[in-house]
Amino acid sequence: MNGTQLLLFLFPTFFKNHNETKKKKNVASLQKTGNGAKTQPNGTLDHRTVPPMGLTGRQFIDAATASIDEIEAYYSTVASRPLLPDISPGYLRDLLPGQAPAKGEPWPEIQRDIERVVMPGMTHWQHPKFMAFFPASSSYPAILGELWSAALTVPAFNWICSPAVTELETVVLDWLAQILGLPASFLSKGEGGGVIQGSASEAIVTCMVAARERYIKRQLGRQGITEPEEFEDKAYELRSKLVALGSDHTHSSTKKGAIIAGTRFRSVEALRSDAFALKGENLRAKIEELTAQGLHPYYLTVCLGTTNTAAVDDFASIAEVAKDYPDIWIHCDAAYAGSALVLPEYHHISQQMAMVDSFDMSMHKWLLVNFDCSCLFIQKRRDLTDALTITPAYLRNQYTDSGLVTDYRDWQIPMGRRFRALKIWFVLRTWGVEGLQRHIEHSMNIGSLFANLMCSRLDLFEITTPPAFALTVFTVKPLPKRTRALSDDDGTNGADPRRPWPDAPVPSPLQADEGLRHAANQLTEEVYTLIEQRKEFFLTSTVLGDVYAIRVVSGNAFADEHHIRQAFATIVSTTEEVLAKHRDA
Repeated sequence: MNGTQLLLFLFPTFFKNHNETKKKKNVASLQKTGNGAKTQPNGTLDHRTVPPMGLTGRQFIDAATASIDEIEAYYSTVASRPLLPDISPGYLRDLLPGQAPAKGEPWPEIQRDIERVVMPGMTHWQHPKFMAFFPASSSYPAILGELWSAALTVPAFNWICSPAVTELETVVLDWLAQILGLPASFLSKGEGGGVIQGSASEAIVTCMVAARERYIKRQLGRQGITEPEEFEDKAYELRSKLVALGSDHTHSSTKKGAIIAGTRFRSVEALRSDAFALKGENLRAKIEELTAQGLHPYYLTVCLGTTNTAAVDDFASIAEVAKDYPDIWIHCDAAYAGSALVLPEYHHISQQMAMVDSFDMSMHKWLLVNFDCSCLFIQKRRDLTDALTITPAYLRNQYTDSGLVTDYRDWQIPMGRRFRALKIWFVLRTWGVEGLQRHIEHSMNIGSLFANLMCSRLDLFEITTPPAFALTVFTVKPLPKRTRALSDDDGTNGADPRRPWPDAPVPSPLQADEGLRHAANQLTEEVYTLIEQRKEFFLTSTVLGDVYAIRVVSGNAFADEHHIRQAFATIVSTTEEVLAKHRDA
């Protein structure tokens, strides 16, 4: 389908009306006045020099067709582009004038600057050699959803702003909760429901503010404080003693959220011996330590897939602790790995989410919806709305006052919001549940292949934690004597390529004295730095306690076996190059 065909498919009514209009003579389109000024037929006050929509209908069709053709060409050839930009900071300012144009420019000139100005500074996240951070999904149906969202351009803070925007969001998030196997308490038909946030970080700070207000309300309610001024004074006093919690492998957004919420943050140690998963016993010890200091833990982030290693916290043991501290809000950050819950084999994890107050996963990471689209589910929506609802006179309307509609402005920190449900709707209908499951399985297979390839060279590498959710984290071994491990040529060691763990032995953490550990860190960092400088592949590094490690994740839609094997070969050759340099030295 070319660009013109795609636009005909998207905007059939527009094309019909446009063509009918072209057949009619419009003699009053521009008329001369006595002073020579041009006026529109609707009066003498319109002296605009650019059409109200920036382009005429015909110009828009031509520009959109050309843009869609270029976007399709971009995705078809992204693998042939340089993965990373080769520019210096500030490059773009030199390519543009020092001030905005005084008069409008024709669209073809604007469009040419996408390639001239923008592309040289782009890191191509959909490139099959992009294996850094976590993936950022993209798909044609989601792009079309963004196109329609931009065309309709609805702020959508109230139901009445455009009922379809609110109601479609409610429906598709209920669909998603069911696909993920979440408990029924997260569905909108009960006390819960879902809302689209901009990012997992935004979801965390939103829940943290709600957790803060819920905790204060409960504590002061037990003290019988109801007089408004006294309540406010006591609330401010209590806020100064509140503490948000997360493991030392929780994403930094929890600490940032605590800063925004005006509370303390304390981390709970997640041990290497537990594969960096937070355990209930460590959590309980930290809570007891803080309460002994007169502080009040009020919020906890637990993780389904940490950023460093994709570790999964021990939900069962944490649930036991939660029974003794019911006022602590528990939020599950499943931004990346939550997408894996589309597979029924992970639904045992989904059902453990009955212990949390809120759960968030980002479809824009691994589930084929373009950024931004982070899906926050909550068991009791009143916990959000009680904390975030403010209704000035200009926002009041009969539908909101009736209590029969959802106003999503009360589920988030901003007031306005985009029509993001469209792209979820388009993606779910295009792939179906089965298609999403095959997509995630493909990423898992590719990730497991890489893990097995690493295991075929245990003379060179040590895997620091069990590979999970298509992520492998490893270090370079500093040992002077190496014996290459036997392996099959395909790198699978005879294991099921989808699930080599835990059937395959889990490598133990690097057990070495301080000198050897320092040597391993130095070698690993040198290997990473060389790969980073050469820009053939994009990987990321991390530090696990006192161990420097390299992360490889392959969750984007263009990831394939060829590029994974190529990445492994590059890592091996670079490692051997570094080791040879040290041997020679």
